[in-house]
Formats: sequence, structure tokens, C-alpha cells
Amino acid sequence: MSDLSSGFPAPRRLGFFSRVLDDTTAAERYRLVAEQIAHAEALGFDSAWVAQHHFHEHEGGLPSPLVFLAYVASRTRRIRLGTGIVTLPLENAVRVAEDAAVLDLLSGGRLEVGVGTGGTPEAFAAFGLDSNERSAIFARQLDAVRAAWVGRPLAGGDTLYPPGAQLPGRIWQATFSVSGGARAGQAGDGLMLSRTQPRPGHAPDAPLSGLQNPIVDAYLAALPVGVAPRIVGSRSVFVADSRQEALRLADIGLRRSAARFAASGQAGLADRAGPDAPLEELIAAYDVHVGSPDDVIASLRADSTLDRVTDLVCQVHPVDPPHAAILRSIELIATEVAPALGIHSSSTLRETA
Repeated sequence: MSDLSSGFPAPRRLGFFSRVLDDTTAAERYRLVAEQIAHAEALGFDSAWVAQHHFHEHEGGLPSPLVFLAYVASRTRRIRLGTGIVTLPLENAVRVAEDAAVLDLLSGGRLEVGVGTGGTPEAFAAFGLDSNERSAIFARQLDAVRAAWVGRPLAGGDTLYPPGAQLPGRIWQATFSVSGGARAGQAGDGLMLSRTQPRPGHAPDAPLSGLQNPIVDAYLAALPVGVAPRIVGSRSVFVADSRQEALRLADIGLRRSAARFAASGQAGLADRAGPDAPLEELIAAYDVHVGSPDDVIASLRADSTLDRVTDLVCQVHPVDPPHAAILRSIELIATEVAPALGIHSSSTLRETA
């Protein structure tokens, strides 16, 4: 097992994440997020990640992340491109293995493959599956993807073409649980921590770090000797030039999101602060880091889990401000927030070399 228990040396990596939720048509959503990723690359972000969601356009706007990332790969040159996540139980494992292998070649070896059990019960039903079996299906599917990538014969005797032997070392597993952290560690995979997660009934006000540090502990304890930890800490981060402007947009976005969560009845979200709660309560309930650069620096520094991650990955959800404000937030994260946290983006490293 790994002997690392806390802390990782700088420089860490900086990432951008999108659920593809801009308030417009599907086609325009895809165009805008591609522009946001290109902007992040120009400012030195190391990675960009997109989520997969089926059917529910207010939860996520992208059912086909590998297709979208192939488009983004043609518009970028350096930034690593990740799925955060592919809902593996709802996919054909061989097709995922094939599409990922092709995308990795088209992108020049830039693909990172985040996977998880994900999805609503309704989404599982649409695919003819029982959501109660998601964990077992996920385990089988992930085993099948790994086997295909390393060239093991498929049912019928064929092997994958093009091969994907480079990809098993770029698998990341998303989880809310200590057991999931141990599972990712045992496999030598990366660990993906969410921007927020449901609180237990006995500790409704527990800090996010109180839930996620035990997951990191389990991951590191299970990691094979000699395997370097890979830990994404995804966080809701929205930065504006002034606290007043950031809170104005947060007030609009968080109330809109809270109303949707309340209407959805989704466990872990519907029972949080409602749309009429004070803004400060909404910010705390949804684990949002928002404000001026100084505000956000202080807020992120208070999150002890982030001292242990290798990749800080920032998303504007659930604030979901307009596109121009997202671009400005990306700029401020790269030029002010990340350097203050000891994370030097690629552009910063080039400037100081």
C-alpha cells in the first residue's frame, strides 16, 4: 500500500470542468463549452473535463462525451481532455473501449477516462436496466473495458483495434464512498472527488472535507506500492472582479438551481436549502466557492481535502453564470487564484521559465 497519508508537493495541476449547462440551445451549448475549454487552454489549464448525462437537460447537457471531446480535440493542442464521467453501466463496454482508443489517437494521447456508476433510476430504466444493480454492472463493464484495452480476446475471439494499451493508466473512478475510494486505490486508478455530495442524516452540516478526507485515506491505504496517487478534487468555483458582482450572479444562479433541485425530488439535493433561503445558506449548502479572487483563495485554503489532491478541477455549477462571466472566471482562476494556492498553470510556468 502507499505510505502517503496527506499532502502533495507543488506544482499541482489545474483543470476546468463543465456539465454543459449554458442557458441556450444544445448546439450553442456545445459551441460555448468548446470555446471555454479553448480559453482555459490558452490560459494554461492542464485539463478539461465534461460530464455525461442522459435526458435531463437541466442536470447536464451532454449524452455523448467522447464525441464532443473529439470535436474539442480538433480545436485544441495541449490541454488534456477527460470524461467526468462516463456512466459506464449504461454503455456497451467494447464500444467505449473502441471510441476511447480512437479519440486518444486523434487527440495525440491527451485522453483521461473518468468512469462512475452515475445516472438516475429513470435513465437506467430507459436503457432497460435496474438502477439497483448499478454497482455490479459497473464492475463488470470496467473489467471488460480494461481487458479490451490490454488486448485480451473478446467473446468470439477478436481483439480491439486500434489497441488501447496506453489507456488503463488513465482511468479515474468517481465515488462518494470510502469503499469506492478503496476500490479505486486497489486498482491503481485515479480517484475523482465531487464538488459536493449528500450529507449523512446524523451530520447534515458536516464540511465536505469531513466526508472526503476518509475517502482519500482509504484510497491511499489501498494504492499499490510504487503507484503514484492521482486525485481530482472537483470544486464549484466562481470568481468575479468584485465580491458584489460574484454574489449578484450567484444569487440568481443558486436560487434557480435550488428550485430545480427541490422540484426534482432527487435524494441528497432536494432536501438541501431551498430557493428562498438566504444566499449565505445556499452557498454553504451547495459547497460553492464564490467571490473576488481573495475571497475564493481564502475559501479554497480552508478546504483541507484540497491539500491532498493532485488536480484541482474548477466548475461554475451550480451558479451557472453567463458565458462572458465564465470566461472571466477562468481568467481569474488561472492568473490569481491558482498561483496563490501554489498551482502554477502551464502558461505561468512558461512566463517564469
